This record gives sequence, C-alpha cells and structure tokens, in this order.
Amino acid sequence: MSDIDYHAEPDRPSGADRQLLAWALAYARPHVAALAGCLLLLLGAAALDLAQPFLIKLAIDRAMAPAAGATPALRAALSAQLAPLAWTYVAVVAGASLLQYLQGLWLGLTGQRIILAVRRDLFDHLEAQGLGFFDQQPAGRLVTRVTNDVEALNEMYTSVLVNLFRDLFVIAGAVVLLLRLDARLALVAFAVMPLVFLTALVFQRFSRRAWRRTRLELARINARLAETFSGVRVIQLFGREARASQEFRAINDGYFAATIDVIRVFAVFGPVLNLLTSLALAGVIWYGGGLVLGATMSLGTLYAFTAYLRRLFDPLNGLAEKYNILQSALASAERITALLAVEPALRDREDAAVAVLPSPTGAGRAPGATGGPTRAEPAAAIPAVEFDDVWFAYGGEDWVLRGLSFRVMPGETVGFVGHTGAGKTTIMSLLPRFYDVARGRVRVNGRDVRDWPQRALRRQVGSVMQDVFLFAGDIAGNITLGDPRLGPADAERAAELVGAAPFVRRLPGGFDAPVVERGQSLSAGERQLIAFARAMAHDPDVLILDEATASVDTETEEALQQAIRSVARGRTTLIVAHRLATIKDADRIYVMDRGRIVEQGAHADLLAAGGVYARLWSLQFAGLEG
Repeated sequence: MSDIDYHAEPDRPSGADRQLLAWALAYARPHVAALAGCLLLLLGAAALDLAQPFLIKLAIDRAMAPAAGATPALRAALSAQLAPLAWTYVAVVAGASLLQYLQGLWLGLTGQRIILAVRRDLFDHLEAQGLGFFDQQPAGRLVTRVTNDVEALNEMYTSVLVNLFRDLFVIAGAVVLLLRLDARLALVAFAVMPLVFLTALVFQRFSRRAWRRTRLELARINARLAETFSGVRVIQLFGREARASQEFRAINDGYFAATIDVIRVFAVFGPVLNLLTSLALAGVIWYGGGLVLGATMSLGTLYAFTAYLRRLFDPLNGLAEKYNILQSALASAERITALLAVEPALRDREDAAVAVLPSPTGAGRAPGATGGPTRAEPAAAIPAVEFDDVWFAYGGEDWVLRGLSFRVMPGETVGFVGHTGAGKTTIMSLLPRFYDVARGRVRVNGRDVRDWPQRALRRQVGSVMQDVFLFAGDIAGNITLGDPRLGPADAERAAELVGAAPFVRRLPGGFDAPVVERGQSLSAGERQLIAFARAMAHDPDVLILDEATASVDTETEEALQQAIRSVARGRTTLIVAHRLATIKDADRIYVMDRGRIVEQGAHADLLAAGGVYARLWSLQFAGLEG
C-alpha cells in the first residue's frame, strides 16, 4: 500500500476568510428568525447575569456593612431588608437559567437544521460526480468532508454564531458598569488590556496553524482506515499486518504531534490570560481596598467591581476558544467549498431530451406498466451501440483506446477478448457514459451518449461486473434497488430467470434475508447471481456482462449460461470474458490488443483464421483436448 499524497494547505488571506464566512452564513439565512430569537434569549440571560453582582452589592451596602456596631433593633431592621434581596437574587438566577435552557434547545435544533442542509447538498454534489472524480479521491477524505468537516461547521453555528453576540454584549455591559461604579478603578483594571489583546493576537496565529494541521492529519487517518479495512483480506492473506500497523503508526504519530501542538497553544494561552486577570484583580484590590479603607468607596462597590471584572475577562477567554472554533470551521468550510467547486465532469446538455431505446423485437410494454421501462418500436437499420474512432485515456495521453470503431446491431450478442489492459472494461464504462471520450463518438441508438440525459441512458443499460457490490439491507432490496417501478414479485421473477431463486429461498427469510455490508455473508457466486437478477429486474435494452461469470463454479456457470442465452434473445448484449467458452456462441467476437481491434468474426471463423483468438483458445483448452 502506498501512502496518500495530501497537499499542504496554505494560509488563507483575510479576504478568503470573509468569503468562506459569507458562504457559511448563507446557509443560516433561511433561519434568521430562529437565530434572532435565540439571540434575544441570550441577551435576556446576559442581562439577568449582569444584575446578580449588583443585587449582592445592595445587600452588602444596605444591610451587611451598616450592621457592624449597630444596635440589636437596627440589626433586625437591616436583616429584614436581606430577605427581599435574596428572593430577588433567586428569581434572577432562575430566570437566567430558564432563558439559557430555552436558548440552548432552540439553538441546537436550528444548528442541526442548518447542518442537515449542508450535509445534504454536499452528498448530492458528490453523488453527481463522475467516476473519474472518485478515481482520484480517497474515500476516507470524502468521508471526512461529510462528517468531521460538516460537524466543525455545526460547532460554529451553535457555539460561535449566536454566543459571540452574547459575549460581546456581556463585555460591553461589564465595561459600562465598571466605569459607572468607579472610573478611577476601571482605569487600573484596564491597564492590562493591551497585554490581553497582544496575547490574543499571538494565540490566533499559532492556533490557526495548529488546527489546520490537525484537520489535515485527521483526514489522512480516515483515508488510511478506509483503505485498510477495505483491503483487510489481502493484508491478512499476505501477512502484511505488521507493515500496515507500521504505516498507520506513522500517520497516527503525525496526528498525535499535531494535536499536541494544539494542546501546547492552549496550555500557554489559558495560564497567561489567567495571570493577566489576576494582575488586574490584584490592582483592583490594592487600589480599591485603599479607597474602602479611606471611606471613599463602599465595600459592596468593591465586591461588585471584582465580580464585573471577572465577567469581563471570562468572555475574553471564551472569545479565544470561539476564535479557535471559528478557524477550525473555516478550515473545514475551505475544504467543503473546494469540493463543491468541482464541477461534475459529466453534465447533461440543456437540449438533451428524454428518450428510450428501441426494442429489437418490438415486444414493448404499455406506458405506465410495472416491472420495467417502456420500449419503443424497433429501428433495425440503426446500430444499437456504435463506437466511432474513439480515443480515451484516464489521464494525459496514456491512451487506453486508440481510434476504436465497431457497431453492434439491435439484438446482437458480441464478445470482447484480449489480454489484461487491452481496453475491454473501458469500453463497458464508456457506453453508460461513466467517462467522456477524448475524441470520437459513442452512440446508442444512433445518438451520441453525450446527448442523452444520463439517468435515461443508464436506465436502459444493465451491467453485471466481476466485482459485485451489494448494499446492506435484504436480498429483494438489492435486486430492485428501491426502484418504485419494481416490487417483490419482480425481484422473484428476475431471480427465477437467472437461477438465483433456489439458493435465495434456502436462506433464512428468503428474499427478505438480511445482507451485510458488501454482501460478505454470501459467497462470490451467490453475489454474482443476485447481480444478474438485479440487471434483469430492471429489464435493460443493452446488457453488459464484464467477466460476469468469473466467480461462479462450473455447475453454476452452465446454468447461468443458459439464463444468459435466454435473456439475451432480442436484447443487445456485450460480453467481456477471459473464459472464451462464455462467448463462443456470440454473433461476433472482437479481439483487442492495446486499445485496438486486431481481429473480429464468429468463433468458428476466428479459429479457422489461426490468429490471436485461435492461440488464446488453444492456451485455454489445450489441456482439455489432450
């Protein structure tokens, strides 16, 4: 396994940050009313929080301080004043708690609705990408974008977007109250503010870099995990556990080091800010204590001053954490928007009209009938499939197909053979337009596949590959794939047609039998039969079989060959096979080499010609003939 190349992410200019923030806020725009309600609740809770020190100040100045040296009668009178203040304090605290609860619940629901939309749009965009996109993107990286990066945005919406205004309100309120209580003492407290802002600036620079590196390393871990778990069978078969562990350890160490950098930044910033807070409090106690002793300031005022000073510094500490969350969210937004900016390589043309392929036999169904797509009347003079001087490369000019041309008439069965890398499977990927050709044209029913709506084209093309993918669910669901046109009866009929029904009915639950991820609870041959049933249930006009019988035993293959002959009758069928016996009955066989057709003809004619096909046949069956 080779390590994945992850490109370092350069620092973003401030303009880019503003653009990313504007993109993120655009998702919050439909929820402005809910966010405004949350903000009002937060401001109400903040106002009640700011009222609490003032109530205690009144209790100290009006009742507690005058009680020193007072007569018993005066003390009783002063004590009577404490009860209303105490109950008022309880009511204020309870009100603030209630508002915080309502705000937290409302904000959480709103944030989840926003994230729901982000995740949905990202998934839909990724799903619209062509196979070429997924060939270049590690699955773990894409999973990280849809999960971790989207969750980082959720943190921004719920912890920063509204709470930031609360912190700013508390800071502004605390500053005003400090100045109103005593301007001289406020200046003493504010003397450390330049150092606070300098500390915040340094923290911003280091935390930004540290968090970006952490996200990058986390994406590497996710990608490696996805690759390792997908290939665990190969790792164990070849005894590569130690090597895989070593490679993961190196990536894990990188993530550990990045996380430690974040911890170091916070480990420095927190104590420094606490030290500055303590210096401000020390100055207030020293200077304010002198004012109290000089009888120019009340003890309650000094207490309220220290309480408001705490409320001033606590949001500043929180602002640093929120800035960290914001930077993490912007780094995630940068990666998400980079994905969203990738335009799908394959797009339907604006003038692409929905159409259906003709049935070579004309045995179509009535429009709206269940059980499969509607077929039109035949147009036998037009090739069902045509490759016209097709050139194709997965990258650059490393051509897989070189000027390839051939025609398949409606109802014909053709086979493709050749050495590995000759381009056989690539042909089958170009037909349903998983990729676009570099030169030339691929036509279906006389029409360039680029002029077809992709969904309509692929609905008419059935495909069975050697590597069968089954989804977690049940057997019937893996045959119908949730197509509303197909029901359980259609799944059973398709299974009967390809010979899959007997083994399915032996399973506990039959067609409702559960299927685990990728169908690992079924044998390779059973998965292959289900794939055949899936293709048949959707009743395609063109059937692609790419090494479709390679994973079944001889007995199953013989039964499957009979089913193939039955369903291929009246249907255009393209077969890729290494087992030449699979295609010996084809109407025509194309022999490929390095992206070109070097021989073509019927099985008997190719054997008589004594060329490449004859040599391949001899290599496969020489032992049997001897």
